[in-house]
Amino acid sequence: MRLEGKVAVVTGGGSGFGAGIVAKFAAEGARVIAADVNLEAAEAVAQAHGCHAAQVDVASAASVKEFSKEMAGLHGTVDILVNNAGITHLPMPMEEVPEAEFDRVMAVNTKSVYLFAKYLVPSMKAAGTGAILNVASTAGLSPRPNLNWYNASKGWMITATKAMAVELAPFGVRVNALCPVAGETPLLKSFMGEDTPEVRAKFLSTIPMGRFSTPEDMGNAACFLCSDEASMITGVAMEVDGGRCI
Repeated sequence: MRLEGKVAVVTGGGSGFGAGIVAKFAAEGARVIAADVNLEAAEAVAQAHGCHAAQVDVASAASVKEFSKEMAGLHGTVDILVNNAGITHLPMPMEEVPEAEFDRVMAVNTKSVYLFAKYLVPSMKAAGTGAILNVASTAGLSPRPNLNWYNASKGWMITATKAMAVELAPFGVRVNALCPVAGETPLLKSFMGEDTPEVRAKFLSTIPMGRFSTPEDMGNAACFLCSDEASMITGVAMEVDGGRCI
């Protein structure tokens, strides 16, 4: 029960890696809030793991502000924040990505980190403790062609993680990131362009361990970095990628 008594918010908690993190945190004793723009999905995950669900649009300042007020009223200080919600554009040459898609990727993948910092970091600083985990990607370390602006958003997240870590360390707040390779999540088809055995085989050939990241892999790594066992670890971007970035 490494997270017993901790209040943890997981954005994008209604599916994929987020659902895996919710499951692990709940199993380790945390009071988890699965936050997702898709409330029905979040409620299904929450019901399966005996935790709570909430609807939030991570790219909307008004939505994040209202969510943060609700969390303060219900739980007081949030001990753990996992910025997991993310989207991508379809693979295509960088100049062909529509401006609206670029704006949406940046809003969900980067602005959301700013918004949650704006509304949750003050209470963490006041409490003198807290753990923030940003779900980045191997795309931010070793970019694949034709996912240019998604790659850039995840590289931004890694730099933001390190900047947040060095600023918040004196206040007792740790900030780390996870860098998974693609996994069996709703985004997999978007990353690959199409989901066929041939495309999967080509994609997997770039991963030395020969498999995708799983929600369970992410839950286990997230649990460690957000637990007191990692109390001396801040500012890292941990690769959960089966050797993809070697």
